[in-house]
Amino acid sequence: MEKLNRSPFFYVGDKYKLLKQLLPLFPENIDGRFVEPFVGGGSVYLNTQYKNCLLNDSNEHLVKLHKFLSSFQSTESLMKEAEKIIKKYNLSYSYKNQEFDKKLINKYPKTYFAEMNRENYLKLRNDFNKNQDKNLMQLYVLMIYGFNRMLRFNAKGEFNIPVGNVDFNENVYNALDSYIQTSKIKKVKFSNLDFKDFLSKNKFDDKDFFYLDPPYLITNSEYNKYWTEEDDLILYEELDNLNSKKIRFVLSNILSHKGMENQILRQWSKKYNMQYINSNYISYHDNSQKKSKEVVITNF
Repeated sequence: MEKLNRSPFFYVGDKYKLLKQLLPLFPENIDGRFVEPFVGGGSVYLNTQYKNCLLNDSNEHLVKLHKFLSSFQSTESLMKEAEKIIKKYNLSYSYKNQEFDKKLINKYPKTYFAEMNRENYLKLRNDFNKNQDKNLMQLYVLMIYGFNRMLRFNAKGEFNIPVGNVDFNENVYNALDSYIQTSKIKKVKFSNLDFKDFLSKNKFDDKDFFYLDPPYLITNSEYNKYWTEEDDLILYEELDNLNSKKIRFVLSNILSHKGMENQILRQWSKKYNMQYINSNYISYHDNSQKKSKEVVITNF
């Protein structure tokens, strides 16, 4: 398998580390569209050979950032805009190999980026939240320097992630570069809908192929906390409808986690093909690895 592209969103729990297990399960060629109702950071579509992609996520900020980043014609033009913000707020910038305060590194050997950037990061966050137009490059920089590189907003619509022990490094640059290059060669359409509306407002046929990585019912990460049993049931009914139209799909999910089991998933999956994926689920609340059974379900 060729070198994999990392998403520039660096989601905790994204499928990047599982791609070598997932991608061989996908059809080699499809005549229609590659469809993701829960695109997240995009690690999967970025690493498929499919050229025509219909992508959706219910997180409006994430979709806006996808559209924003993919609109740049070159990595250089994007970097120019990012560097303006990094320099304006005097944030650390290890991609440029800048020298850091050795006293600070010695005092805080494991958290020196957080100590170095906290004050200026909070100033950027405050300026972003005061700006009604929401500068998307500011938002991306906040995400890159924020805790666990998360996208989270409070009830007032304010970005509220604290500073993280990370900065703009070579990994970020490489991810952005591969993202922009991939965006040039794929025909990608993003939408920001609830998955039920996304599935009902688009027409699909047996030439299309679906990959789905929905929120997981029995885990408690930020991404999954609003997902309910009703959502699970509706999703599985929708997948049955796709199957009845001979539309192929691959579904990722967690069958068991921390002693709990998704009985709805177990019962529904009996009519399809299930295989286990080697993984350890990690949430941002708890970075310890938990014994989980992650599965992939296919209808072909």
